[in-house]
Amino acid sequence: MSRKAGFTKVLAILGAALVWLVLLSPLFFWLAFTIRSGRFDLAHLDYLMPAELFLVALAGAGLLSWAALRARRRVKWILSALVIAVLALVGMQGLAVVTGLAHGETQPGGWEWGLVVGALVIYILALAGLGTGGIVLLGELSKKAGA
Repeated sequence: MSRKAGFTKVLAILGAALVWLVLLSPLFFWLAFTIRSGRFDLAHLDYLMPAELFLVALAGAGLLSWAALRARRRVKWILSALVIAVLALVGMQGLAVVTGLAHGETQPGGWEWGLVVGALVIYILALAGLGTGGIVLLGELSKKAGA
């Protein structure tokens, strides 16, 4: 394996790890709470955490994008998922402000809440697509290095 290929693989590993860390951290903390408290309570699952950790996901996406561009593989997949994630997050925040949910003028629930949560779901799915793209890229880089 050349030094360039090795560095590209490290970029892909770190990028995918950061993206999946953002996605899996709410589950990890919820599971730790569940084990520690001995009770199953979904109210302690912080579904907003992936949005709160956006900068970590952005760092991972940057590393994945760099790796994809260096390898000339899965560039469209990774960049498309990144753009969708950013647009969904910005849209979610904009919708929360416009509908009054961000200021507390509107109570959670109803169609306003549905729009904001829908944008959050799109954001999380885009991150999952980004992380999956990173795993696929890593598999291709490993296969290429082994050949």
